[in-house]
Amino acid sequence: MWSALGVVYLVWGSTYLAIAIAVQTLPPLLSAGLRFLLAGALLGAWLVARHGRAALRVERRQLGGAAVVGVLLLAGGNGLVVLAERTVPSGLTALVVASVPLWIVVFRLVAGDRVAPSLAVGVLVGFAGVAILVVPRGASGEVDPIGLVTVVGATFSWALGTFASPRVPTPRDPLASTALQMLAGGALLLVVAIAIGEQTRADPSSFSTASLAAMAYLVVFGSLVAFSAYTWLLQHAPVSVVATYAYVNPVVAVLLGAVVLSEAVTASMLVGAAIILAAVAFIVSRGATRSA
Repeated sequence: MWSALGVVYLVWGSTYLAIAIAVQTLPPLLSAGLRFLLAGALLGAWLVARHGRAALRVERRQLGGAAVVGVLLLAGGNGLVVLAERTVPSGLTALVVASVPLWIVVFRLVAGDRVAPSLAVGVLVGFAGVAILVVPRGASGEVDPIGLVTVVGATFSWALGTFASPRVPTPRDPLASTALQMLAGGALLLVVAIAIGEQTRADPSSFSTASLAAMAYLVVFGSLVAFSAYTWLLQHAPVSVVATYAYVNPVVAVLLGAVVLSEAVTASMLVGAAIILAAVAFIVSRGATRSA
């Protein structure tokens, strides 16, 4: 369990930097869709080679459940992050995404679960931290406001996918579930990319070596390695433990963004981040995301 957590901590923290580098020259949704389709196909092929075709033979309802989770986590969650990082710094993006556990408590309330008043206060405090990060930068034009709203939408979709994962039927084999989720999410991203004409605007001669290397890193480590570890954790570890990635990833992302891309780290960012991470730590420690 701790090996899988370590992978999610470090690799996912670094994917924010990799995405920022990839979208410098690659079409965002097209590259994200190809990333997950390629990773899903490779993982599926490995499962078939190792266990035969039965490895991916699942019930229709399990296929549907995996598709729903994959669309929410990858097409909605990751796809929106990729779009946002064209204009929003990678470290700031990671700090906003840290608010995912706050949304999970909101979903519990909507689902009719009993939630202690102190947890509701924790959620409000956490969202106040998000507001400190987002509102002044968007209002002043320091950061693209549409990009910031897109990041918030990504956190909503990722949290909903995490919340839905144990509530919908998915394949028992976490790797088979991962492969199907990546294929579903990647397929939708590709369809949307083609629908908006990204392929017609793409110029392969402009693709930088750094962007292509970042894309390869995202396929192998961000998808095959880290997302597989995350899916396994959702099925085998307490969600209160899994959710700790939410306040480790931002630290890794902010450090890498500052060192590699010279992204600014301001005092207000640190204040907003501290409020979000404190609220998330409180919520996770109280087991408030247990039904996720």
